[in-house]
Amino acid sequence: MCALAANIRADAEGRYDGAEHGWQAGVEWTLLWIENTAAHLTEGDGAGGRQGVSPE
Repeated sequence: MCALAANIRADAEGRYDGAEHGWQAGVEWTLLWIENTAAHLTEGDGAGGRQGVSPE
């Protein structure tokens, strides 16, 4: 998941400079969510790693 987020981020950087700010914020939020989810999944907390996952 981290590799996917990194690839999306690298592909999107600078590509959509003319896009609306809200769209860019949505993409950034989504990437943070993916990275956060991946981090929780690899923590080995014994609860499946999905509880309390939020980029905020």
